[in-house]
Amino acid sequence: MGAKGFFTDTTLCIGCKACEVACKQWNQLPDDGFQWTAASYDNTVHLGASTWRHVAFVERAQALPGQGSPRVGSVPSAFGELFPLGQPGPRSVLGSDIAPSSIESPVPETAAEHGQEQFAWLMMSDVCKHCARAGCLEACPTGAIIRTEFSTVYIQPDICNGCGYCVSACPFGVVDRREDDGRAWKCTLCYDRLKGDMVPACAKSCPTASIQFGDIDELRTRAEQRVQQLHARGVRDAYLYGADASHQPGTEGLNAFFLLCDKPEVYNLPPDPVVPTKKIADSWWAMASGIIGLGVVAIGAVLSARSAK
Repeated sequence: MGAKGFFTDTTLCIGCKACEVACKQWNQLPDDGFQWTAASYDNTVHLGASTWRHVAFVERAQALPGQGSPRVGSVPSAFGELFPLGQPGPRSVLGSDIAPSSIESPVPETAAEHGQEQFAWLMMSDVCKHCARAGCLEACPTGAIIRTEFSTVYIQPDICNGCGYCVSACPFGVVDRREDDGRAWKCTLCYDRLKGDMVPACAKSCPTASIQFGDIDELRTRAEQRVQQLHARGVRDAYLYGADASHQPGTEGLNAFFLLCDKPEVYNLPPDPVVPTKKIADSWWAMASGIIGLGVVAIGAVLSARSAK
């Protein structure tokens, strides 16, 4: 069975939070409270034990190339694709995915051409990356975290003892423990739905195909085509984050990767995440070198003392 995963195209995200709602509804996750966060339109703020999908609203002081103001009565994506209200764009459906690269529409005039203030949103639906080499899985002492037949990373709640080692081992800060029982939780990539040959709830609910689900190899091909399309339209900053080991050597690739148009830090993503265990060999070599160095110094001191006599 081939590896499954997500390709999240941030240029198609409109910040509707349908993915957040669908994730909570299907997985029966508790709400995050109804207090005012003062964090723009971002009421969930970050991923957590009860928030497995998080839509980030990043304010950008300057519009990106090709990014324009929407026409009245339409829902804008970031770069030119406009979907009329009540008529959502292509939806990712298992076996009949419609790639954004097939969407062709003229790029609207930019705000600068109308003399409007330069401002733009960078929106991204964040999620567990289901790393090809997962730090949480390697750190788990009880075997609660496993690699499924879909190559996704799954925490078995009935085995988790709440030690928290996985929390500190995740380079993305995804894994979190619930206050009530102390156990670790994160996105399961809707493992129960996958076993029933169903699309994950978040991808199923996305109205603009920003979240696309499928075979990893197919998603990578589609993502590369999308980047080329954006480059041809003048969005030269578009690139893939974590598509494979060449893009993300610290985790040997991500099974949930992203198309971004700014530095990873802008989207609250680490620029060079590394699984802690990946540095064990270097640590051992450094310690061995230190021991050898101390031994050489000690031997030199003894020989010097003898020659002085």
